Amino acid sequence: MKRGKEPSTGRQVVIGTALLVSDIVVIVGLLFGYGFAGWSDDGSDAVEAQMFARRTTWCLAVGAVVTGGGLLALRWRIPSAVQIIVLGIGALKFHALAAPH
Repeated sequence: MKRGKEPSTGRQVVIGTALLVSDIVVIVGLLFGYGFAGWSDDGSDAVEAQMFARRTTWCLAVGAVVTGGGLLALRWRIPSAVQIIVLGIGALKFHALAAPH
């Protein structure tokens, strides 16, 4: 049996868990920022909140592709899947928030 150069599954799980925690912290922070961008009693900041959500959608989508793709190129399959799934779901959430009501 030939031993490959791929990282161990245990190491991938640990890195994937750390990335999951950091991704969730970033997404929660961005949701907090979205709340502040749209915080107004008269609703005048609704356009600013939508623009914040659009920018955040692009940032999260590009982050999912770059980090997930980079990790996949390094053969880190578990962390790359975590990045693509979590950041992709975050991007979809902000896309829904950016839609005009």
